[in-house]
Amino acid sequence: MHIAIIGAGLGGLMLARVLHVHGIAATVYEADASPQARSQGGMLDIHADSGQRALKAAGLHDAFRALIHAGGEASRVLDRHGTVLLDEGDDGTGGRPEVPRGELRRLLLDALPAGTVHWGHKLASVATLDGGRHMLGFANGATVTSELLVGADGAWSRVRPLLSGAQPAYSGITFIETYLLDSDRRHGAGAQAVGAGALFALAPGKGIQAHREADGVLHAYVALRKPESWLAGIDFADPAAARACIAAEFSGWAPALTALITDADTPPVPRPVHMLPVDHRWQRVAGATLLGDAAHLMAPAGEGANLAMLDGAELAQALAAHRGDADAALLAYETALFARSSAAAAESERVLRLCLDDDAPHSLVRFFTAMQDGGQAGEA
Repeated sequence: MHIAIIGAGLGGLMLARVLHVHGIAATVYEADASPQARSQGGMLDIHADSGQRALKAAGLHDAFRALIHAGGEASRVLDRHGTVLLDEGDDGTGGRPEVPRGELRRLLLDALPAGTVHWGHKLASVATLDGGRHMLGFANGATVTSELLVGADGAWSRVRPLLSGAQPAYSGITFIETYLLDSDRRHGAGAQAVGAGALFALAPGKGIQAHREADGVLHAYVALRKPESWLAGIDFADPAAARACIAAEFSGWAPALTALITDADTPPVPRPVHMLPVDHRWQRVAGATLLGDAAHLMAPAGEGANLAMLDGAELAQALAAHRGDADAALLAYETALFARSSAAAAESERVLRLCLDDDAPHSLVRFFTAMQDGGQAGEA
């Protein structure tokens, strides 16, 4: 069986790796020209019940442990004046250790047989054939016929339309991404505000979030509840003007916090938050399925990468358990996927709302306190 995986993100690579563990070959087709074609983003907290489960299924959990950024699980919540409302340290006993996304992706790539990933293959067309097969056309002119097609190609998946008419919708919230480099030496006030791990400085409708990465890098996300028209009115081709426009939304905030915007060493990059419907699902389609953001694009609350890896591992395990009966494997996989992803999407949306609702930042403090006390998230 020719298994074609579209997308060499964490979910697609996890699927290929766990299939390999079970002696099943697959090919990953990736639009990027090489593994180094673009930045892979910042830190990921890898959850014990999802991402780490997948890494164990892949036989890579010990290697993953070597990538952990010590101290990265620390988090603090501040108000707009810089007052610390909650400060949790990282004693190494938590279940969500932080690792750099790029290093985790490299771990998965290195665990695959040479030639598994075909770089420079951007999917351009999909034609349905008989028997669950699909003819795939790529922008470089290559064509291939799949017996099983897996869309692991992210928010704007080209495979999704085979299964679902759903399209990501703007959530009303935009993140603007910035970096401060060599922060302990060059950006002392911001480095002190962020602390050892994650920072959440919040107010109704807006927030400045940041995370300390290796080598003193501060990776910040400014969150604003704004219409798309507001974002379209900012000239991001002029970084200084864009920073000034964004910083104006935080007039009166503590200088150590606004410095994460005004003193950034990289141009601000807009990241509008889009989501699929919380209960997104589809009718079974022979020879095709989805995983990760292609299946359940949700609010950014720490679940996306973890669920993508778990999706990949569980799909591989289903295919191994139902060898010769791909439809039975996909039915088993999707039944579990739909229940898991709808619950996670609803919770992710709720956490994002807590960060920016009318009682922020106190709503988030209550959420973290409930988690500390072993309560359910619903208590927050």
